[in-house]
Amino acid sequence: MVMMLRPKRLFKVPVDAECVTPDIFAGKSNREITALKLREGNRERVLGELFEVEGESGSTPKEVSIQVFGDVRKVRRIGAHMSAGEIVVHGDVGMHLGEEMTGGRITVAGSADSWAGSMMKKGTIEIKGDAGDYVGAAYRGSTVGMSGGTIIIHGNAGNEVGCFMRRGLIKVYGNVGQFAGMHMRNGVILVRGNSEGRAGAEMTGGRIVICGSIPSILPTFTIDSVRPRVKVDEEEISGPFYMFVGDLAEGGDGRLYVSQTRNPHLGFYEKYL
Repeated sequence: MVMMLRPKRLFKVPVDAECVTPDIFAGKSNREITALKLREGNRERVLGELFEVEGESGSTPKEVSIQVFGDVRKVRRIGAHMSAGEIVVHGDVGMHLGEEMTGGRITVAGSADSWAGSMMKKGTIEIKGDAGDYVGAAYRGSTVGMSGGTIIIHGNAGNEVGCFMRRGLIKVYGNVGQFAGMHMRNGVILVRGNSEGRAGAEMTGGRIVICGSIPSILPTFTIDSVRPRVKVDEEEISGPFYMFVGDLAEGGDGRLYVSQTRNPHLGFYEKYL
């Protein structure tokens, strides 16, 4: 069953739309869905005040597909805590997309703001454009980031991708900012593009694969070997890759794979092999 949401106007302040999930829409009539409460700035609204709502909801979350059209760059927490079903955003979307989701699939045709997939446990988020900072990361003050599921970003991502990541897979086909995999405990981060540096800071486990360039490797990592390829999610990625182990300052045993070809300035490490 498909539900379609279209903003009635351009939002100028953040809209907290935590109610926009298959779990909450399931089993409700169109009238009940339009009466769901949300906030626009510091004012309480109902969904029907801000969005045109069309279609019919399914009886269970798994049967619900929510299609969001229009400019929702100011709309936050779409898909928060969702456990099943589908959300498709036909454009750009705001912060906290799919936070703490436990299942289902979210697809964004455009870009997403910061905190996409923060602390998610299961499910899939696919962003066709760029993503902001803190993809799959823990909230400030927490030490539990993404603990399962998959996030795929076809564009670039910002800083601290996978901060405090415990399990799961993050694929970025573009570039990432600084501190990818910071405090990482487990899981895999694949970066097809470049890294701005400080990858794996304070990581204790997991794997980070950087296919592009990186300015330098943190001094608390030690080179282990040169690998001809790396396997990520049943995909073999051709190298060669320098493999570093760290973060040794944390007693870490994480693996940082960095393209040998794209980083000739790291060649001095080879004398330590």
